[in-house]
Amino acid sequence: MKAGSLTVVGTGIQLVGHLTLAAKAWIEQADKVLFAVADPVTAKWLRSLNATAESLPYNTNNQRRRETYCEMTEKILAEVRQGLNVCAAFYGHPGVFADPAHAAIKQARQEGFRARMLPGISAEDCLFADLGLDPGKNGCQSFEATDFLIRQRKFDPTSALILWQIAMVGNLSFYQPGGNLHSLKILTEVLNRYYDSEHEVIVYEASVYYPVCEPVICRVPLARLPETEMTEVATLYVPPKSPAPIDREMLMRLGMSVSVEHKKEETSQWKTTNKL
Repeated sequence: MKAGSLTVVGTGIQLVGHLTLAAKAWIEQADKVLFAVADPVTAKWLRSLNATAESLPYNTNNQRRRETYCEMTEKILAEVRQGLNVCAAFYGHPGVFADPAHAAIKQARQEGFRARMLPGISAEDCLFADLGLDPGKNGCQSFEATDFLIRQRKFDPTSALILWQIAMVGNLSFYQPGGNLHSLKILTEVLNRYYDSEHEVIVYEASVYYPVCEPVICRVPLARLPETEMTEVATLYVPPKSPAPIDREMLMRLGMSVSVEHKKEETSQWKTTNKL
């Protein structure tokens, strides 16, 4: 392996409180820290942990989004190529909606450098906690909103549906306030093929920056989604419309002759026992 390494970490959604001990240790011991975070307070705090910390280049010109991501990746690699142990910190989970993080790790490895990514707390983790959602209960499907539409993604309406970046649907550049009404109407129209207009959905925004801030949990009928206020970090959660039917033949093949309810109870008890 060449001298120099890259460790990509996440700062989580909330300031300080979501940073893992492992991520903090890598930030503190790095020869160079580069970051892309959502607020100046977090940036200041990162500089207090490591005096070398500096922001990655970020141009919000809508026409230069991909170019900006390439510049961020190249900045990270330039430091690694100097033989430095570099720590790149990204907002939330560094592997979620963070193209430069993945690109930098891939390129570093191709050039013979050690590179790794440490997990961080994402908006999805916050959503599960704030909405009381257990993805293991009915299953959970997750798509980026624009991708969901243009690729006609197949999904199961009897399972939970999460659509990310709904305020950006139909927009491949940076967020423009109030510019997505038409696209949200199209998203609502597509969802109406599977859910009733009165089906309650949730526009969710995680509590960002500080623990004292409350998350945004706006419950509205599906028909009112286009007129709902939201910011660029908004996520749409669509609850299952009904329980999925049980395949009785499969129950028999699996030897599950007792009631499903009893089996679920046994499974829950088994999990609890094995966690002790």
